[in-house]
Amino acid sequence: MSGYRGFAGIDPAGPEPVAGETSDELLVRRLKRLLLEEVDLSELGRLDESQRRTRLERVLNHLVSTEGIILSTRERTNLVRRVVDEAVGLGVLEPILADPAVSEIMINGHDTVYVERYGVVERIPSGFTNNEQLLQTIDRIVSTVNRRVDESSPMVDARLPPDSRLPRGARVNVVLPPLALRGPTVTIRLFPRRYGMDELVQRGSIDRPTAELLEAAVHARLNVVVSGGTASGKTTMLNALSAFLPDHERIVTIEDAAELSLDQEHVVQLETRPANVEGRGEVTIRDLVRNALRMRPDRIVVGECRGGEALDMLQAMNTGHEGSLTTVHANTTDDALARLETMASMSEVDVPFHALREQVNSSIDLVLQLIRSPDGTRRLVEVSYLSSRRRDDFVLHRLVHWDPRAAGPSGTTGNFVRHPVHPALADRLEERGERVPDGFVRAESASGADVGGGVSWS
Repeated sequence: MSGYRGFAGIDPAGPEPVAGETSDELLVRRLKRLLLEEVDLSELGRLDESQRRTRLERVLNHLVSTEGIILSTRERTNLVRRVVDEAVGLGVLEPILADPAVSEIMINGHDTVYVERYGVVERIPSGFTNNEQLLQTIDRIVSTVNRRVDESSPMVDARLPPDSRLPRGARVNVVLPPLALRGPTVTIRLFPRRYGMDELVQRGSIDRPTAELLEAAVHARLNVVVSGGTASGKTTMLNALSAFLPDHERIVTIEDAAELSLDQEHVVQLETRPANVEGRGEVTIRDLVRNALRMRPDRIVVGECRGGEALDMLQAMNTGHEGSLTTVHANTTDDALARLETMASMSEVDVPFHALREQVNSSIDLVLQLIRSPDGTRRLVEVSYLSSRRRDDFVLHRLVHWDPRAAGPSGTTGNFVRHPVHPALADRLEERGERVPDGFVRAESASGADVGGGVSWS
């Protein structure tokens, strides 16, 4: 892909005529060319983005008037914004990025754009004029993080830091032809706004007693795994749990793309690095987990375990780094344990299967399961305590589960059902100065279904 000519991608000669171009698109091209003739490029280069946009909008309003273009106030505003967006911004993506309800943007070729709002994916009517315009926008996006994508390197995955256009930051993935058969494909995941546990309670994603139980568990240094499918809210829950970490502890976070936002003072954020165009320089999650153990962390927070780093994470949880947090892709709590066991076996270290089982049993305390419903609702549907030890088969005891058929508050359907707290868990909480929250009761026995429906499996 060739770079831009002139300032901010405006070509002094003007783009070539495009078949099927509408009168609006022709007008935008014409105004972009006139704009370049009017502005002082050296002056614009000294301004920040906000000042640059203000300057260009002022010039464009003058051009619209001198050209005798008759428009209503609203039409003029929209036209000026569109021209400036294409000149110094991201074109048709600008209004989408400004919508706080949008969490993901999916571009499947220049004329097909989908967005996700509140968990629901929908196609929007606007699109890019042609592949050339989309490629220019892609070039502008990846160049902000000193990356490039072209025929010789047709894939890129990068994190965009927060700025005036992306106050939350984003992760962008680009795939170009010939790998993408239907044209340039772009996926932009806008990092979620941080929700505290109180907000999750208000949204119905979790109930108050369960939130208090999780707070007590984090304070008591229990190791917690957050499980769920894609876009089920794992990072949001991990952020909410991280808010309970003490301010005086040294916390190391490890992520593929830095999405977590912690308010504590003593936080070290680590992020992976992909290989360069020569295939060198890659730094993986596992590399960072191993290095984190040399950084004297009190707690380790891994954005997602999905490979051999699971073994290092389990060993860290079991050797003085209690109270650590991580997420895993799985559809149920027992699947999450099986996934951790399988991923730990992916390490180059030859560990017997029974030893891996012992690592999981010794390391994990709580497993949280999240789902995204068909209507886009994200909810905690289960919290389970892993009571098995050593090389025994996994035994999970439910503490909470979501019952869609149970009577809810104010006559609604669907509610959180709480179960007795396993005695070992209650003891752990009390030993660390915490208590079993109101709304829960301590179980009288630690046997089977008497304790929250214990399930044993091998």
